[in-house]
Amino acid sequence: MSFRNRLRLFFLMIVLVPMLAVGVAFWVLIDGAESGKADAGAKAKTDVAIGIYNEATRQAMRDARAIATDVPFATALRRNDIEALQTRVADLQERRGVQRVVIVRNGNRALVDVGNASANLPASLALVAGKKRFGELEVSDITPGEYAARVKRETGLEVLVMRERGDVLANTLAGAEKAAIPERRQSFVTIAGKRYRTYAFARDGFLGEQVKIAVLAPRATAASNIRRDRLIAGALVVGFLALAAFFAIVLSRTLQEQMASFLEAARSMRKGDFSARVPTVGNDEFAQLGREFNEMSVQLKERTHRLQEAMTRIGQTFQSNLDQEALLGIIVSTSVDAVGAQAGRASVRPTVVEPLEQIAVQGDARGLTEAIRAAEARVDEIGEPAGVRVDGVSAMAHPLRRDEHQARVSGVVTVARRGEPFSEDDRNLFNYLAGSASTSIENVGLHKTVERQAVTDELTGLFNRRRFQEAMATEVERARRFQQPLGLVLLDIDDFKRVNDTYGHQQGDLVLREVARVLRESSREIDEPARYGGEELAVVLPGTDLEGAFNLAERVRAGIEALDFPLLDGMGSLHVTASLGAATLPGSADDMRGLFAAADEALYRAKRGGKNRTERADASPRLQGG
Repeated sequence: MSFRNRLRLFFLMIVLVPMLAVGVAFWVLIDGAESGKADAGAKAKTDVAIGIYNEATRQAMRDARAIATDVPFATALRRNDIEALQTRVADLQERRGVQRVVIVRNGNRALVDVGNASANLPASLALVAGKKRFGELEVSDITPGEYAARVKRETGLEVLVMRERGDVLANTLAGAEKAAIPERRQSFVTIAGKRYRTYAFARDGFLGEQVKIAVLAPRATAASNIRRDRLIAGALVVGFLALAAFFAIVLSRTLQEQMASFLEAARSMRKGDFSARVPTVGNDEFAQLGREFNEMSVQLKERTHRLQEAMTRIGQTFQSNLDQEALLGIIVSTSVDAVGAQAGRASVRPTVVEPLEQIAVQGDARGLTEAIRAAEARVDEIGEPAGVRVDGVSAMAHPLRRDEHQARVSGVVTVARRGEPFSEDDRNLFNYLAGSASTSIENVGLHKTVERQAVTDELTGLFNRRRFQEAMATEVERARRFQQPLGLVLLDIDDFKRVNDTYGHQQGDLVLREVARVLRESSREIDEPARYGGEELAVVLPGTDLEGAFNLAERVRAGIEALDFPLLDGMGSLHVTASLGAATLPGSADDMRGLFAAADEALYRAKRGGKNRTERADASPRLQGG
């Protein structure tokens, strides 16, 4: 190959390699960024749709409580006067403006059914006449069509509402009723040739029915944005490469003399030194070529600087990523491309005392492993970024920590290559990208802390009401599936209002914390102690029958009775007692709502029986069709 042709090729290569690296990086990142943005938007809108449903059922529950406490309604209920009930319910339904009111008795038999028959998104409330359970009051404030229209209006999502047997109650997207949409998880479906992200969930309808609700978000926008951004990026890369090829051809035609100066300048540029200049004495062809060469050098330096700025922005996006493995894979791949390494890897320590384990790898590490291990060992020893050179192989490593105050490193990101050592710019860029990954790992830890706080009561350290309800639902389902007993104990501190009124809320908070400690220490590791009200505590007991639940409740009651609370003003001490109710599934009830009601009834019998005692729930026959 002639020198002129080699010079053309040289000019093309010094532009082609970094531009292809940038093109590949943006090709991958554009997909991830647009898909992530679309998925995050769909998830946020789905949360709005669920919130709309929850708000509708909360309003329905408020209406149900208002109806249940209506005096004429309660009188008719107590007298079992069905005709009076029918008349009063119709009047209350119209006055309160609810869509539908149903009184259910004996499983799923409607004793009274008033209002819009298409409404099927109810809240349910147990009805008690005297001391006996009369049935269920089911109230709906919204029809499926109104719900679907509101969700679409506020979020732009499509909505499908249907009964468990497949009857469509509401649908904003033609053809959605025929799609196979999985329940209780996110998925993707294709309807009429269009791709949608779906999220489906089931809720109780009237008369024991199940209602399936699915929300659908189109994926076309994300795909269109990805194609558009990739076309723009591709056009820029191709345009720049075409410009570089043009300069290479023009310069090669003017080559005659002074090969040495051009060769020396070209070698400097190949090493990444864009400060070298070709002499431009006179105004002949070589002087013009020299000026063009020097101008291209300036442009390459500016473009390299812009590349570094782009990598900096990429690093900033890493800091908000909560997927640790995906993040480390991207940081290794980006670091290898950014500094011209041949291979790289990320290793993480599962716990503080365990050795490093490889999580992500990029490139061919054969012949580089010894230098990579040496760099990782150096960083693990000093806790700071380090570089080594072993048998002609250069390696750089940067520490990762889950917490900024942590002494020992949690992981290491390493890159390596044969031949030319890494420059100062390479080290600075690599350390910035790896440092961004370390910040993201800290964010992962913070995210887990926030998740834990979201299900924990701040005062007592027990699970909160939300977690208690989730645990109840999960354990009831598990007990049914494996035919194992499930115990429930409800606890209420006796005369707690008097403690607050007499000694102040700070003293009351101290009492709550200590009672919660007794409950927690009396529970097993598999139990779920929770605070579900002001002074009302509970514990879910997997695999526990009624006697086991009663025995635990008695231990807790005795532990609370033995507590001695010094008064905060230093003037004596305070003792408290608690009343507890124990129930089990099966035996006391056949479902979650019945289990809670049985334990609650036992608790109030303990209150009425003199307090500071534990009562077992009465045995209950299986409900018809339950």
